[in-house]
Amino acid sequence: MTHPPDHSQPPAKAHWTTLYSPDEGATAGLGAKLAAGIGPGMRIYLRGDLGSGKTTLIRGLLRALGVKDTVKSPSYALVELYVVSRLNLYHFDFYRFLYAREFEDAGLAEYFRGAGVCLVEWPERAGDALPRPDLELSLAYAGAGREIRVKAYSTAGERCLAKSKDA
Repeated sequence: MTHPPDHSQPPAKAHWTTLYSPDEGATAGLGAKLAAGIGPGMRIYLRGDLGSGKTTLIRGLLRALGVKDTVKSPSYALVELYVVSRLNLYHFDFYRFLYAREFEDAGLAEYFRGAGVCLVEWPERAGDALPRPDLELSLAYAGAGREIRVKAYSTAGERCLAKSKDA
């Protein structure tokens, strides 16, 4: 029996962990490691400039979970659904939102209440309408590579990070 993640319990000492990714392969590899800790109902938000590696990281995560389909940023569709072992994975991209209200107008809040995993690029474009994530990643250019800051906001997020270190 699977249990939904505990979104209500923040970690005792939430802090940012900073990682360095020298190239695209390492960024996808971090996504693959995070896949080891993904569970039903988790919410993972990715922030960063265009081309910083958000989609690459999500692609690595989805590939590690067994997704064979082409994984691209759903900038125009807003959301892409991937199904793995009866687990729905929703990949959102809110880059095209001009106003936070568009999240509510598009009827997307329902996705965040179920057992599906929500992977969100550009969460800041939805404003306060989004619930708190379990895990947040912030990607930034660092020379030829990327600086990736990771923070867990829930017990489920902490578990995901712990399992990714063992992967």
